[in-house]
Amino acid sequence: MRFRDDNVLEVVVPNPKSFDAEEMIRERAAWVIKHLDRLSKSPRVLTSESVMFDGAPLKIVFQKSAGSESLEPNLARGEVTIKAHDRSSVKELVRRWYLKESSRYVIGRLPSLAKTLGVAYSKADVREIKNWGYCTKRGRLSFSWQLIALPERLREYVLCHELVHLLEHNHSKAFRRKLASILPDHSSRERELDSTIPL
Repeated sequence: MRFRDDNVLEVVVPNPKSFDAEEMIRERAAWVIKHLDRLSKSPRVLTSESVMFDGAPLKIVFQKSAGSESLEPNLARGEVTIKAHDRSSVKELVRRWYLKESSRYVIGRLPSLAKTLGVAYSKADVREIKNWGYCTKRGRLSFSWQLIALPERLREYVLCHELVHLLEHNHSKAFRRKLASILPDHSSRERELDSTIPL
């Protein structure tokens, strides 16, 4: 049982003949209500009406175009104009924009944070990953292409979190202490990050 991106509850049953899906939903009603409530209150990176950038929703102004497709943000007006053949291109145009902007952010911000923490990473990239960030034991850092959707304080948290993993490859007390030394409010940032729903 899980919620799809459009908040529809999806129930997959192993054998429909011997399994009562309605009974399962009734038994897990508290879980369903809790998660639906969280989903309805959580900011989403992309909806049919808006796209999040730097923590703020930008209104999508869609213009049907037979010519080349484009995405033009206007942060001062709080909107992004998307010109495309049809709405099915919106997600891909947003993905390309995010990838470019997230890469620019990581390249610009990561070296100074690494210097502050006194750590060195072997490689850093921005790509499609499940989590906001990832650190390998060999010192490679990877960050989600959706990172730029988050406000600065959460992007900074993600980068610091992964940099601290270069010292502590777990979430032990030592890891938390080191993270707190650079971000005393890391717990509140982590809770805020957990409430954001990526694509």
